[in-house]
Amino acid sequence: MTDHPSTYRADDCHREGIQWDDRASLHREGDGDGLLDGAKGLRQGTFAGLISHIMLMAPEERGQYYIEKAGDREYHAEEIASLAARDDFPG
Repeated sequence: MTDHPSTYRADDCHREGIQWDDRASLHREGDGDGLLDGAKGLRQGTFAGLISHIMLMAPEERGQYYIEKAGDREYHAEEIASLAARDDFPG
């Protein structure tokens, strides 16, 4: 699982495509973000692993959660479903 790309010798600082192995956390919609946002995560894992976890839920339940990926980027139910349908999705 990667947190941030290495800058040692400036090798491989930017990788193309979706970083499925980036660190991510699962959150409940409406948890308030804020100062302690990192502590509100319900589950931690790779981005791909959390997408797989959400896709195991009933479709009506998926909208209650979102994934926060490295860099504070949030992915919500509709976008998660489209990522899971991609040909390059490893899950």
